[in-house]
Parts: sequence; structure tokens; C-alpha cells
Amino acid sequence: MIDRILSDEELIQLKYNLERYNNIVLTCHLSPDGDAVGATLGMKHLLEAMDKTVHVITPDMVPRSLLFLPGAKDIVAYSKYAELANRLVSNSQLIICLDFNTPKRLDNLAPLITESKAKKILIDHHIGDEKFCDLTISYDKMSSTCELVCRAILGMNMFQLVNRKCAECLYAGMMTDTGNFTYNSNDPDIYNIIALLLKKGINKDRIYTLAINTSSADRLRLIGYSLSQKMEIFEDCGAALIILTKEELANYNYKKGDTESLVNMPLQVPEVYWSVFMREDDEYVKISIRSKGEFVVNTICEDHFNGGGHKNAAGGEFYGTVEEARAEFEKVMDEVKSKQANA
Repeated sequence: MIDRILSDEELIQLKYNLERYNNIVLTCHLSPDGDAVGATLGMKHLLEAMDKTVHVITPDMVPRSLLFLPGAKDIVAYSKYAELANRLVSNSQLIICLDFNTPKRLDNLAPLITESKAKKILIDHHIGDEKFCDLTISYDKMSSTCELVCRAILGMNMFQLVNRKCAECLYAGMMTDTGNFTYNSNDPDIYNIIALLLKKGINKDRIYTLAINTSSADRLRLIGYSLSQKMEIFEDCGAALIILTKEELANYNYKKGDTESLVNMPLQVPEVYWSVFMREDDEYVKISIRSKGEFVVNTICEDHFNGGGHKNAAGGEFYGTVEEARAEFEKVMDEVKSKQANA
């Protein structure tokens, strides 16, 4: 028996809106990860089983490591197909926002979504949320948005509509957002949900191999270069920092998703309890921060890097140069050392 997390009112409103509207757009945050892609595509397959017209629009491109997921190649990236995205949103009756809690996480897509007259629903598991949707379903105790989507489907008594494609996407999101169930995954209900998804015919070993354990030679060389040449350790405050510039990325034929999980690797060093990865993009520096134990990183991203997330996993964007981003990181280190001195 899986505990019921969503309230009766949330389930009634969610089911009512899913059944009422026929033209639906699904969206997620900038630089979509496995949970964001898995949740949007999982909802897409569920809604298509209800004979709805569904389109997934993301702020930018989906990492190639996730393109194996059913429906991923049909995703409309706003950064590449803005005109098509505008048309799809203008024709939508319902917009479902998944795996983010503030419009700024949509980057350039934000005005299009927030200004739309369509009904809006938010389904998310991050700490805090801005009330920009008509219905907000947010539980930060969930391991992933995909887990929350699964619980919502079960709560609405609609799990019979989940097919193998839907189950694959939802499992992929749960798996990637927990590091293949190595953290934030002690709730026994997670494994009861996995058992239900397995009964839909998914091959979890194949999903793991394609999503996490498949790399190009260029990616392996980039990871090796990052750890051997770019990783800095700051023992006085337990921090690690890796910065990759556009030039360095180009030297290794970087493709979106090639640096996925790189930020976690310095945490293997016993003296390191928080790790920061900065990747220079065209318009901003992408920030990823991970930690272990009681060290909180979501507030660092909120206060310094236009982002947010969870206690031990957060991200954001810094609008400036990599040198300025590094200077901001050094400010954070000073704050950490000051807190330690006053503790």
C-alpha cells in the first residue's frame, strides 16, 4: 500500500482539469535533467492515452543522453523553434509546469508561459514555490517530480492508463534524480512505485545503461580533463570547484549533457562536502552545486546564482563572465568560513 500524499482537493482539481481540456502544453525548467524530461514525457504519454493533443516545450535542448526516452525527439526546444512554440502555447487550453517552482527557471520561455491565458498547473518537488499557476501541487519531501506524478496518477485512480512508454519516462526521472537510488531514496514507497512501473514492462537495466552508463569517447576525455586539470579543492571550507569555458568544451566536442554528474565526483573526496561546477554558455554561466550531510546548497543558489533546488542538490545561472562567477563563488566561501568561525 502506497501512502496517499496529495489531498483530496488537489486530486479532484487535477483530475478535473486533465479531463476537461483537450489541447495541452507541458513544460519544464532550463537545462532539463532526467526528472524534468521524464515528468513531462510521462505526463505526455498519460494524456495521449486519454486522447488529448499534447506538446512538450522546453526552454532549450534536451541532453542527448535522454533522447532515447519515448517522445523525446518530438520535444520543441524554445531556443531553436520559438515560432512553433509560440503557436502551440497560443492554441493551448491547459499548461502543466513540471519540476520547477519559479518562472525564471524557464529563462526566455517565461513570458510566453506566464502571459498565456490558458489554465496553468504546477507539479514540483522543490523547496518553496511562487504562486504563478491556478493549481500548485508541490511536495519537497518527494525524491523527484516523477515520483510525485506517479503518486498523483495513483491518487486519481488512473494508473491503468500508464503504458510502457509512460512508465519508462517516469522511472528514468526517479532513477536519475536519486543517483540510481543512492540518495534521497529511503522511503519504502519509492520501491513499491518502481514495482508497479516494472509491471508495465519497462527494462530498468536498459534505462540505466542509456541514461547514466553510456558515454562518447569525447565525453570521457572531457571528464578526465576536468578532474585532472580543472578541479580545485579548498580544504579550509570543504569545497571543490570545476570551471569549464566555452573554449575548453569545444576542444572536447562538447554536446549537451556531457558534463552531467561531473559536479558529484569531487564529493568522493572525504574532505569535500560541497562541490560547485560552472559551465560557460553563450548567455550565462550554468551553475550546479551538490553537497553531502547537513550542508545546505539551495539557499546558495537562490542568493547568489538566480536558482534554487534542494538541500543537497541545486543549480542556477550566473549572468556575467566566468571570472565574475568565480568571484561570486569566492564570496560564498567567505560566508561559509565566517559561519564556521561563529558556530
